[in-house]
Amino acid sequence: MPTRWFVYHTSEDPFACPSGPGALKLRLFVQNGCGLICTVLHSDRYDPPGSEVPQTMEFIGSAGAYEIHEAVIRTETGKCRYLFHLKNAAGEYQWYGERGMAENRERAGAFQYAYLHRPKALELPAWSSDAIVYQIYPSSFNNGTLKGITAKLPYLRELGVNVVYMTPIFESPTEHKYDTTDYYKIDPAFGSTEDLRELVEQAHREGIRVMLDAVFNHSGDKFFAFRDVLEQGDSSRYKDWFFIHSFPVVQQPVPTYETFAKAEYHMPKLNTNHPEVAEYMLEVAKYWVRETGIDGWRLDVANEVDPLFWRRFRSELKAEFPELLIIGEIMHASGPWLRGDQFDGGMNYVLRDAILEFFAEQSVGPVRFMEQLLHMEALCNDQANSAMFQLLGSHDTLRFLTACKQGGRGWDHEQTGIRRMMLAVFFQMTYIGMPMIYYGDEVGMEGATDPHCRKPMLWQEEEQHAELNGWYRRLMALRKEHAVLRTGSFRPWFTDEARNVVGYVRRSEQDRIGLVINNSPNTCEIAVDSFRSDTNAVTDLLSGVTFRNSGRMLVEVEPFGCLMLR
Repeated sequence: MPTRWFVYHTSEDPFACPSGPGALKLRLFVQNGCGLICTVLHSDRYDPPGSEVPQTMEFIGSAGAYEIHEAVIRTETGKCRYLFHLKNAAGEYQWYGERGMAENRERAGAFQYAYLHRPKALELPAWSSDAIVYQIYPSSFNNGTLKGITAKLPYLRELGVNVVYMTPIFESPTEHKYDTTDYYKIDPAFGSTEDLRELVEQAHREGIRVMLDAVFNHSGDKFFAFRDVLEQGDSSRYKDWFFIHSFPVVQQPVPTYETFAKAEYHMPKLNTNHPEVAEYMLEVAKYWVRETGIDGWRLDVANEVDPLFWRRFRSELKAEFPELLIIGEIMHASGPWLRGDQFDGGMNYVLRDAILEFFAEQSVGPVRFMEQLLHMEALCNDQANSAMFQLLGSHDTLRFLTACKQGGRGWDHEQTGIRRMMLAVFFQMTYIGMPMIYYGDEVGMEGATDPHCRKPMLWQEEEQHAELNGWYRRLMALRKEHAVLRTGSFRPWFTDEARNVVGYVRRSEQDRIGLVINNSPNTCEIAVDSFRSDTNAVTDLLSGVTFRNSGRMLVEVEPFGCLMLR
């Protein structure tokens, strides 16, 4: 019986993705622990069988039960045929193609990538690769107004952020504003359309982009269309704008219509598949970009809205505003929405979970942490990964510092909590995608989940954590200074489970930086010659210390410390 290994590939995103003009990126999952060397053989679709050119694939890393191998193949015509050859150290091999695993190439068949169209997934705003995002909960930031936010733009610029994302600011009876009453009106508690226009104009002068939050999954029950349904019942012309189960409409104790979440009667779900609803909401989205010059939309409960609406949303808004950033709120794996026809990126709560476990809770070690990172990255194309909001927390979660002080392995939580948060921020600022800071995290704000995570911003310096604030500023400055930290690829370097230390590399054709995180209360030494064997010295960009090779280049990392080696 011939050797069989687990192998998986399909000729569609994210396993086969355009990677620039004439370039196709291929991703292959293979069984872990078998030491397989993977080769892709590729040619033009119309060339005769057997003319495929072999190309060794790069081993990216282990994601648990499987390994990830990748290759970027060149195609002059855009018409690709390819298959894979796998071999172990014992010389055993298998072919893998469209028909599955086989002992010869003919029976394996070949995958077909029919034509390399100019992909929409590559059309990200030019500014997104440099983005560092700051989320504001408007009622709690500064005087609860848009003018208050405008007054703090110099603070945000000096901090180092260049994108501001605000939770909803449209008219609503609640503080959180996720139950919109009027999509065309700024809530009077926050100000006016002119105030928003002034905020955007001033932000642009400071080099800061502005994004708003839109709620198209549901409206508030004071929204004019739903009020009409309540008043007119079955005769309302807006009854099909919602999902009404029976008439007369009853709101409490159990609503007779679909709502956001479970029976949130004041948030009736919108039928975005209805032409009039779709047209109305699309015009809302365009209106605010035209009127105020905002730079992007964050879309609430995006995974529950009809995908056909989002495809039209992207197509129409990108046609008029090609530099608009579109981010979907999806609190689980968001790959299916990030194939280039809906959103540019998402709010990466799955990454937050991994960061929370490793740094705050200390419930997993470096191996599991790295496996999760590679698994998440492998399920999205490169463009989507680069456009994710990489957050430690938001208005819907407990504060990360609070999580750090609650978690840990029996150490002094008060003492180590801040150190572990600083390590998490270090990772956030040196990882792929767009780091997103939740207001107040940079000064050490604490709080459990809603409403405690939405407390007023700490502006009094004596109440702020100065060391943490300085750490944020320093890391953001380094991220801006070194392009490889913004746009370079991410690769594992090492995982040391016993000492709870992890290393990874950000690399580009021009540069390479090695990052080391010691997530333990013990000093440790690491050998950095495995990072750059072609150099006699590396410099830690955090301390300015240069380490020179004297047989073996060993570097000491302090407890809960980190290195940025170049």
